[in-house]
Amino acid sequence: MKKSVSIFLFLVLLCNSASLLAQTEPEEIKNETDQFEEHFYESLKQKGIENYDKAITELGYCLKLKPNEASVHSEMGRNYLASKQYENAYSSFDKATQIDSKNKWFWVGMYDVCYQTKNYNQCIVVVNKLIEFDPIYKDDLVSLYMNTQQFDKALVLINELNEKVGKSDMRDLYKAQILSQGKFQNAEIDNLLAQIKLNPKVESNYVALIKLYSEKNEAQKATEIAKKLEAEIPESDWAQVGLFKFYLDKKEGPNAIKAMNIVLASSKIDSKIKHRVLNEFLNFVNTNPQYSPDLEKAISYFDKDSDVKVAKEIGKYFHAKKQWDKAITYYELSLKNSSNEDVETNLLLLQAYVETKQFEIVKKKASSLVESYPTQPQFYYFSGLANNQLKEYKKAATMLEVGIDFVVEDVILEANFNLQLGEAYNGLGDFKKKEMYFSKANQLLKAKK
Repeated sequence: MKKSVSIFLFLVLLCNSASLLAQTEPEEIKNETDQFEEHFYESLKQKGIENYDKAITELGYCLKLKPNEASVHSEMGRNYLASKQYENAYSSFDKATQIDSKNKWFWVGMYDVCYQTKNYNQCIVVVNKLIEFDPIYKDDLVSLYMNTQQFDKALVLINELNEKVGKSDMRDLYKAQILSQGKFQNAEIDNLLAQIKLNPKVESNYVALIKLYSEKNEAQKATEIAKKLEAEIPESDWAQVGLFKFYLDKKEGPNAIKAMNIVLASSKIDSKIKHRVLNEFLNFVNTNPQYSPDLEKAISYFDKDSDVKVAKEIGKYFHAKKQWDKAITYYELSLKNSSNEDVETNLLLLQAYVETKQFEIVKKKASSLVESYPTQPQFYYFSGLANNQLKEYKKAATMLEVGIDFVVEDVILEANFNLQLGEAYNGLGDFKKKEMYFSKANQLLKAKK
């Protein structure tokens, strides 16, 4: 009996289905899944050709069919973002996270919107959520703290990352920027002291602390850290930077020189530190001239330094103090180590020779330089001056008359040329020309006043 009823029901259902199929068009019997997929794939196609408005329309159809589909809200957000409809974009990504808070990429979408609109405070909220998915976003958080001037939080996070994952150039740059503001230096000092206690064999912490103490003019504390560094890491070159200053202050010349030579020879220490060390030693030698040979040796470490001609700068230092013999020594050393093509150094050297009345040397050197630089009037001037002093007046007049033609818009130099020409013609007995040139010199000097 049950079997007959079952067969009858099956035949009835089959007839009803056939009747329905006969009355409905094929398009009308597509199920919701098929419609959803068609609209979704069409949205992807339209987004691919940057037709974002059409893509958004297609996604709207999808949401009518499946309003709680997180991926559709996220796609909607991507299209709104691409078309710079930022408020709608953020709202779409936000809905996606409300439906599925464990999908990292929905949060990334929110982050993209906030960042493009420079809403850095909201970025911080979103990035803190992203850090739960991937700690790599902590570096983004550092940058956001910098953008919002939350330097205290940035410094704490930088130190945490430096300890856990190692330093980075960007974080080092941020840290230097923060520490340039004095109020954060004490916090960093405390951090470095804690790091040294925790990891006494890490050289970089001592180095950073020595630099900080030096910037704060706390020389004694810098020296104490340098001594700790030397005790923990005897081979450290950086320990000698702090000890060098300590020995100089104590006027312990030999120990200072030993420390200085280690610093200058080190490949680990940057050139700015080396130049500072040399300048401090230069001041020391100025009052302790017995160490001058050690200064010359120190300069040799900078022979390949193309940025700063150290010997020349030391020559100028003594030049300004009118210590001509010392200036000459370093100008000559500079030219020996580089080339005679440095016009400024040659002019300074000629001036120093004149001040020490070495006119034979001036004559010889200036004449040689005239051949190398035939349009440089100063070399003619020095040649004429030297020949006048040596009473070779005819040679002086010849050099000066040629050289004065190259003087351009330099009243003082032109006046000096005329004075030397007056001296030359006075020596030659031509008093008419003598008066003419002296008169020109006076007129130029009066005009200058």
